[in-house]
Amino acid sequence: MTGLRYVYAVCRPFDAALQSQLTGVAGAPPKLLHHRGLVAVVSAVPERDFAEEPLRAHLEDLDWLTATARAHQGVIDALTTVTTPLPLRLGTVFRDDSGVRMMLEAREGDFLRTLDRLAGRVEWGVKVYVESAAGESAESPQGPDTENGWAAGKAMSGRDYLRRRSQRVKEHESGLRKAEEFAERLHEMLAAHAEDSRLHAPQSAQLSGTSGRNVLNAAYLVPRAQSEEFVEIVDRTKGEMPGIRVELTGPWAAYSFAGEKP
Repeated sequence: MTGLRYVYAVCRPFDAALQSQLTGVAGAPPKLLHHRGLVAVVSAVPERDFAEEPLRAHLEDLDWLTATARAHQGVIDALTTVTTPLPLRLGTVFRDDSGVRMMLEAREGDFLRTLDRLAGRVEWGVKVYVESAAGESAESPQGPDTENGWAAGKAMSGRDYLRRRSQRVKEHESGLRKAEEFAERLHEMLAAHAEDSRLHAPQSAQLSGTSGRNVLNAAYLVPRAQSEEFVEIVDRTKGEMPGIRVELTGPWAAYSFAGEKP
């Protein structure tokens, strides 16, 4: 295997075969590199793209980054069907097999402890959004106001404008508060049915392209055997509150729990 070594994940040895047609980053098939009680899942990547300098430049290229992340995720997803992988960071590259083995040797204790903790478990992601009607800014335009005469072309007085603006602020704050309370209750309920949980920063709608205001962005570590029950709990909350959207993603490799417990 020529080229640099791109490392996707670390696992314990497993017997099941990976998909025969599976390709990874730069189109190369992933291989298993055994070292003592660990396996690194690697593939060869060209130095012209993955040496330190070109890789740094590529990470600023959104199209390249998206394609690479998709290929990386494809390998992790394939691993998740046959074992419990410990995903490594996108763009983890070593000079050769020897460099990968040195990394496994140096971090062996941490890898083994984390793999023991994650064995037989997957990550589920849950997000809660306030739909536009409940979470829109009090500054946002509301359209013609027939009650106060806008539709008829009448001018609104300064007093009327301020009164309406104050009412919008109160409605906005009330809707947001109810959504945050709902999200807090949901998180407490789901955390009680998971072995571990992580609260991530809310996602920006501008960056994610998702409508609504994100008030919960959480990950839950759940045993595979209990995943069906966990999904049913989430599904029962959907549509529970008007103006609130609950999204479930997974099951994933346990990215949010790959480090040592905080």
